[in-house]
Amino acid sequence: MSINSNIIASITSPVTTLEVVEKICDGAKENNFPKICVPPLFIKKTKEFIGESNITLATVIGFPFGYSAVEAKLAEIVLAILDGADELDVVINIAALKNNDWQYLAHELNAILPVVKSKQKSIGIILETGLLTDDEITKCCDLYGIAGVDFIITSTGYSDRGASRETIKLIRKHLADAIQVVASGNVNDPIFAKGLLEEGAAFIWSSHAEKLIKTAAK
Repeated sequence: MSINSNIIASITSPVTTLEVVEKICDGAKENNFPKICVPPLFIKKTKEFIGESNITLATVIGFPFGYSAVEAKLAEIVLAILDGADELDVVINIAALKNNDWQYLAHELNAILPVVKSKQKSIGIILETGLLTDDEITKCCDLYGIAGVDFIITSTGYSDRGASRETIKLIRKHLADAIQVVASGNVNDPIFAKGLLEEGAAFIWSSHAEKLIKTAAK
């Protein structure tokens, strides 16, 4: 089972260099990865690196902790779209969630979603499920799923716990089929990655994409 078409090659480290970004882009083209995710700083150059390929260019917003002001996230989104991003992956305000302020989260979403959709771009919502209870994850699925986002993403990769089979199964159970689930966070083993796909993940977001598929091919 080849998982190349399910891989999102990401490079979101704070010490990312342009040289590494170019290498990731070359690897994505060589291995037919459908998507690359890079920090906002590198959107323009990444667009050049991927050229006329069909690779989707994603970037992160409010990364990695999500507690930026709504206005700050909106500014990031607008600039990212102007620079050429196809998809905006937004970290939710986890502090607001933990304070049970669902009204704030709804306000944030209602401010962001129309801007993204008006430009015919895709939006992913990063939950950081390793910090959430099952009930909080379910409530997020209800809020963001009903709104019609394109992707629910499990993690930034900065939490101690990333994706799990149980979490993917839970999210998939509470979302409409049209909304895709992205498994992210400490997915470095191909057997584990395939298990996440079996539970309903559409994509694996990995900073070790080439290593993951090479190991899977053995």
